[in-house]
Amino acid sequence: MVQSIQLETATELIAAAESRAEEIENPMVIAIANSEGNLVAQHRMDGAWLASVSISRNKAYTAAALEMPTHELAEPSEPGNSLYGLQSTDEGRLVIFGGGYPLERDGEIVGTIGVSGGAVEQDRDVAEAGVDRWEELTK
Repeated sequence: MVQSIQLETATELIAAAESRAEEIENPMVIAIANSEGNLVAQHRMDGAWLASVSISRNKAYTAAALEMPTHELAEPSEPGNSLYGLQSTDEGRLVIFGGGYPLERDGEIVGTIGVSGGAVEQDRDVAEAGVDRWEELTK
């Protein structure tokens, strides 16, 4: 049986990420998806960009679809590298910049988090707050 992240856990991860977004004073959209990249929960903070709704969802999808953090796709997808053009595949759903992370339990991806709303470094910082909370919950 494939394990999957539950709504109750997803809302805890969103709360942790939102807390970090408040600390850095940058409204974000935070998406939690299951292991197949399907949305479990999403939260748009007041003032967060509308575009970040789909971007955060697609970051979560990408982390599930390719089983890796989205920032690891940046260099391989640059012109001349092996994954050049990757972001134009899969109906444009793949995101090749930071803010999406897989969430693992017992070596298996059971969910993902995607965050959008700031500079890539801010998106990663806020997403990592959710990842940190996930790690606390799964110890």
